[in-house]
Amino acid sequence: MMELLSCRNITFIFLTVLILTAEASESESESGESSIISRFRQYLKINTAQPSPRYKEAAEFLILEGKRLSLESQSIEFVEGKPLVILKWEGTNPHLPSILLYSHTDVVPSEHSKWTHHPFSAHLDSQGRIFARGSQDMKCVGMQYLEALRRLKARNFHPLRSIYLAFAPDEEIGGHDGAEKLAQSEIFQRMNVGVVLDEGLASPDAHYKAFYAERSPWWLVIKAVGAPGHGSKLYDNSAMENLLKSIEAIRRFRASQFDLIKAGFKAEGEVVSVNMVFLKAGTPSPTGFVMNLQPSEAEAGFDIRVPPTADPESLERRIAEEWAPSSRNMSFSFKQKASTHSKSGKPLLTKTDSSNPWWSLLENAVEMAGGKLGKPEVFPAATDARYFRDLGLPAIGFSPMANTPILLHDHNENHISDLLFRTEDCNRPHNWHPGVDFSLLQNPSARSDHSFGKESFLHKDEYLKGIEIYESIIKAYASFNDHGRDGASKDEL
Repeated sequence: MMELLSCRNITFIFLTVLILTAEASESESESGESSIISRFRQYLKINTAQPSPRYKEAAEFLILEGKRLSLESQSIEFVEGKPLVILKWEGTNPHLPSILLYSHTDVVPSEHSKWTHHPFSAHLDSQGRIFARGSQDMKCVGMQYLEALRRLKARNFHPLRSIYLAFAPDEEIGGHDGAEKLAQSEIFQRMNVGVVLDEGLASPDAHYKAFYAERSPWWLVIKAVGAPGHGSKLYDNSAMENLLKSIEAIRRFRASQFDLIKAGFKAEGEVVSVNMVFLKAGTPSPTGFVMNLQPSEAEAGFDIRVPPTADPESLERRIAEEWAPSSRNMSFSFKQKASTHSKSGKPLLTKTDSSNPWWSLLENAVEMAGGKLGKPEVFPAATDARYFRDLGLPAIGFSPMANTPILLHDHNENHISDLLFRTEDCNRPHNWHPGVDFSLLQNPSARSDHSFGKESFLHKDEYLKGIEIYESIIKAYASFNDHGRDGASKDEL
């Protein structure tokens, strides 16, 4: 009888060991390099390019990933056919303001013929590069959030504050049916968000870029009118002459702002940028335009980006008095004119000094993971973060990609797959430090000068460092107990 019991005990122990070994192998497989790449490539293969993004497929993928991490999940459609996915990891004190890790699911269109590989094949070449639209903007960040949570759960971390992940549609065309509606919803109010992390930009040096504000888009159309006349005649105040005078005045202003950047006095996001995006004039003919007729109307369009530190009233006076004066038969209108100030009348920016604990936590968390932040910057274009700042919430733009050229929206956008993982033991110390709206496509000056004609890439080490950076940040944010400071006015941050 004793021998039988001993045999049963041995068998039970043996089976237990097998089960534990299998579970350990499954866990290692989930966090292994092939699994990390597979998940990333699977997300990249989903064609979410404007104007016909496959949002439903992306939402189903993200909800499945959330369930695999035992996260609460829901898909919301503020506009039919445009799902916004929210994942939640509830904190041990859910009454504290929560953390929102925000990303968007759509990407800009691609000229397939100019890609080495199809932009939605997520092709992995022999050098380890993954070619795909969205590999930098910003599906990489969304997946880094998920991988960071996977690591935290593997370490049995329990957040004090609830953590939300939001994957929203339509950022590349303004975010009006995505982030804007989310920010205005009762759902968002119930989320009780205390701080938002959104996208940033890559950094060509070893310092990570972090953004506390962004420039607001003013899309200006200037119109000139005048009497039509024969092409051989010289007239005063013709439509074309008046418009060219305005264009020259705008060119001088643009040059003065650009000189501040070239001289190193200001960063790109700190000046008012102006770029002409269209010119419309002339009388059409079957072969082109009538060449011996001066037109009676002429228009030009300008993409203006205004930082929150600028004086918008002064700029409007310049437009009315110098760029489009009525005395020269000029008029102007705005196709879009985003405010540089919040609803409370304060500049749309997040404080970066010691009065904002979230910025200090970000700096410390990045340093704890072996990285370092550069000087706080104003994002040169527009992101969905503006909708959350408009509510008075602190919102920080951050994409952990150091030593990487800024190549968003370029042909052959790709990641180096090596960037996605590192083969060391997942229990190693945390001493390592580890993807713009449609206007960037229209406004090349809002991008880095070296962004055209180069392959967009992200080295494997940088991607994995990014996951570890986010792990450190999320852990710091979700563990933060400010002992009542959460009751302070959001506008103070």
